[in-house]
Amino acid sequence: MGDTTDERSAAPDVTERVAVDFAGDGEGEDEMSWGMWEIWYAMCRQRSALPIGGRAPLAAGTTVEDLAEELRYLMSRFQSMRTRLRFDAEGRPTQRLFATGRIELDVYDADPDADPDEVAAAVEQHYRDKEFDFAGQWPVRMGAVRQHGRPTHLVTVMHHLVTDAMGGAVMLREVGARETAPVSGMQPLAQARWQQSPAGQRHNDRVLRHWEGILRAVPARLLPGSKDPRTPRHWGARFHSPALNAALPTIAARTGADFSAVLVALFALGMHRATGVGPVVVRPVVSNRFRPGLADVVCMLAQAGVCVLDVEGATADEVVEQSRRAGMSVYKHAYFHPGLLDELVDRISEERGEDVTIASYFNDRRAPVAPQGEVPPPTAAELAAAREATTFGWFAQEDVQTERFFIHVDDSPQGPTFEIRIDTHYISPADTEALAYAMEEAAVELALAPAAAGGRPEGAAASAEAAR
Repeated sequence: MGDTTDERSAAPDVTERVAVDFAGDGEGEDEMSWGMWEIWYAMCRQRSALPIGGRAPLAAGTTVEDLAEELRYLMSRFQSMRTRLRFDAEGRPTQRLFATGRIELDVYDADPDADPDEVAAAVEQHYRDKEFDFAGQWPVRMGAVRQHGRPTHLVTVMHHLVTDAMGGAVMLREVGARETAPVSGMQPLAQARWQQSPAGQRHNDRVLRHWEGILRAVPARLLPGSKDPRTPRHWGARFHSPALNAALPTIAARTGADFSAVLVALFALGMHRATGVGPVVVRPVVSNRFRPGLADVVCMLAQAGVCVLDVEGATADEVVEQSRRAGMSVYKHAYFHPGLLDELVDRISEERGEDVTIASYFNDRRAPVAPQGEVPPPTAAELAAAREATTFGWFAQEDVQTERFFIHVDDSPQGPTFEIRIDTHYISPADTEALAYAMEEAAVELALAPAAAGGRPEGAAASAEAAR
């Protein structure tokens, strides 16, 4: 795994290490769960542990002993935090859960005139950049920044095998409340054992049959290709559209589709309008927490399903409806062994003589949005003003491998924002930027001319033009 440490991750020396002993329920070794395999393959492709976590200021009066107890609580309560990997002679991992162990809390002393938040930021970057030892160390790194004798900030970083975003939310909630009720739900070892059972294998077979049907039918041109491959080849952009955000509640209320379904439809419309690709085949990331026994487990459960949207000749309303209807199928077929899917993709690609890898991902990481009831539609003038504030900018140009195309949707104080990651050998930077603005245009059309938006009749086009 290719995490690297450079001058950007320089952190102050550790002043003190506090030993923290822990003990919790469960122990044993078995296959990794499907969710663990999903993120493990992504980590291998991207040569990164995909670390998660961050830093936070501490309330006055917090002591190092308080933080040691918090670390003990985390390690004792959540099995994924005391799980390591074991690798066989061929390098294939299995999960190993420990019932007891010891971990250390790092303490960093900031100089009296230093900004402790800057020190915490340096510690966080150091934790993210330093390579993880998946077999020999615990997956969690925790450090306290101390100034004038009192802790000011806590830094916690872990590799992505520990949990996904929704599991992280469960963890934060239970840590905040110091929950003492028994941990509920099927833990990763139990998940792996069910997945190997006859019932689990039957489920996996059904899902892979669904995937096989799609893989045999999809066109070879799943991404537009690039006439402008760059070096470094992997780029990242941020896109924020106040107009798209203003349009979302109106579109969702009128169509009955949730925000995620609308966003996937807007992505499909943007891809088709900007590049001509159609049908648009995308892999929405699914939490899988609606499944029995998985709602409140702190672990990796999220996997990417598949959605095929026939955008050619369809109105935007029809594409939104397709996305809404596809939701159940996407959820149903997003729980499987990803290694067996990779084998299926390789086999069908060989049979067809063309690459049928579906590598466009859509990850809505926002907190769930409650229904808003009747939503006054924005006016053309309001949307035109909002479009003046739209921003698109590249922030990363890297050699490190990423997926071919990945959109993340995140919450911000200004509404949803998009992080777009591309391999410029599969889609050009110019096409990516055009795609983003085409998503915005489709959202404006849907908000202003809902009855006939996507077919772009004169009224819809005029309304969209007025909002530019």
